[in-house]
Amino acid sequence: MSDPIETPVSRRLASVKNIIIVLSGKGGVGKSSSSVQLALSLLNQSPNNRVGLLDLDITGPSLPRMVGLDIPEATVHQSSLGWVPVYVDNKKRLGLMSIGFLLKDRGDSVVWRGPKKDGMIRQFLSEVRWGDLDYLIIDTPPGTSDEHISLMTHLHPLFQPTSKNPTTPNSILITTPQTTALNDTIKSLSFTKKLNLPVMGLIENMSGYICPCCNEISNLYGIQGQAKIMSENNNIDFLGKIPIDTKLVKLLDSVSKGELNVDVANVIIQDQDQQVQITNQGQRNGTSSEGIQQTKEDFPLLDKYNETESSKIWKKITDDLVEKIESRKSAIRQKLESAQV
Repeated sequence: MSDPIETPVSRRLASVKNIIIVLSGKGGVGKSSSSVQLALSLLNQSPNNRVGLLDLDITGPSLPRMVGLDIPEATVHQSSLGWVPVYVDNKKRLGLMSIGFLLKDRGDSVVWRGPKKDGMIRQFLSEVRWGDLDYLIIDTPPGTSDEHISLMTHLHPLFQPTSKNPTTPNSILITTPQTTALNDTIKSLSFTKKLNLPVMGLIENMSGYICPCCNEISNLYGIQGQAKIMSENNNIDFLGKIPIDTKLVKLLDSVSKGELNVDVANVIIQDQDQQVQITNQGQRNGTSSEGIQQTKEDFPLLDKYNETESSKIWKKITDDLVEKIESRKSAIRQKLESAQV
């Protein structure tokens, strides 16, 4: 097997161990909140894990708001090695890149045609300085639009694994129990098959409601088990059901309103030829004599998230997902080694 063609995207993402693309056929199914919860759950797996969140919803970026970075001070900075993502915690375990950081006014609409979207996505993939990442989660807009085609085109070299790097992009599908959402999910599944994008499983979001008093789960839509049946009929794994969690809703709302302290340290980034000081979130807590902002908690968003019922459900889903990804990588590695013998 010949070596894959090297591109600026493949060179930049060579330090990323795993790529997970989050897809949904329909809007409003909680895809972005699922991306955030997946990122937090991956961080919970190991204190050494580093995760990146890439927001590819060009016209409706929502990830900055969900992690408390939807403020003017949270901006992308340029270094000699590329764009520096905005970090959610002061240990730089969770980094985020979104067009929301590039807008002068966070309320501005983005009215772009396909070619301009493609150029922005190419820059996100080839110029963001993630460093060594264990996981890069790519949050996509609903449907199968220009953003998806651009993403898959630029990631194409990564779909040819080598024995040195058997990692190839994977995906998960998000749906709700509603029939309309399930039907649209089938269209997204068709998209993955046409482009040979492996699907690690399907998640049914908003599957019931967790009572904040007794934690009992009540069905909301009057439809049960349809997502699991759909996954079985289409030969994909069913990863689990996520009910609506009022504690999680309140947490994300408080973060978006700036009520939860998610201040980040003034990160000093060492370049090969220059030192760039990057302020992610202003000076609300004061700084030490060394210029590093001190926070009471290393990662308050993660701490608060772990108090929700959703975090327990996502833990199992994330464990299963990681096991499937590692199993697939092992199978690819064995196949490549057998071909070389």
